[in-house]
Amino acid sequence: MNTGHAALVLAAGASTRLGQSKQSLMRDSETLLHRAARLALATAPRRCLVALGADAARLCPLLGDLPVEIVEVDGWRAGLGASLAALRAALGEAALSQVLIVGCDQPALELAHLQALLAAAQADMPAFSGYAGVRGLPAALPMAHWRAASLSGDVGLRAIAREATAGEIAVVDAPVLALDIDTPADLAEAISRGWLQPAE
Repeated sequence: MNTGHAALVLAAGASTRLGQSKQSLMRDSETLLHRAARLALATAPRRCLVALGADAARLCPLLGDLPVEIVEVDGWRAGLGASLAALRAALGEAALSQVLIVGCDQPALELAHLQALLAAAQADMPAFSGYAGVRGLPAALPMAHWRAASLSGDVGLRAIAREATAGEIAVVDAPVLALDIDTPADLAEAISRGWLQPAE
């Protein structure tokens, strides 16, 4: 029986390579953090959790109008796995069928792709986004995979994504998601494509 899904938004990093908060970058007068959480909520999850770490006190109010649960990640400096582990602990043993994991640094992300991931994931098969020759986030994981994943420090979901064979994983192609915002060059490219607003 499908018991619904939880949406998990990763937004704890310090954006050190970019030199400014990627969470606060704007698309269509909306921060990327708010947009990621809003799109995650649009998939109608049972719960929506947002991982914050660096600058959490400033970023938290950006989500004040959304029904999300804030998870502050004390060990955010250790990497993505630390945020995922904190989210898993906060989610607990909820009776759910899937988790949908979304980052906040892909300005071309749209709701239709998140819905496609949820539809592609099966009871024993995770679904990852496919772009630039990799399997990456966003992703939808059955609860068995989510609970069994080894999460610590900078160890996230790469083992599941890289080691699974074609029959063990679903891949939903989304070439535009190859552009995530890590560096000033990425930011400039996203602005040139109309996916982000230039700084005022």
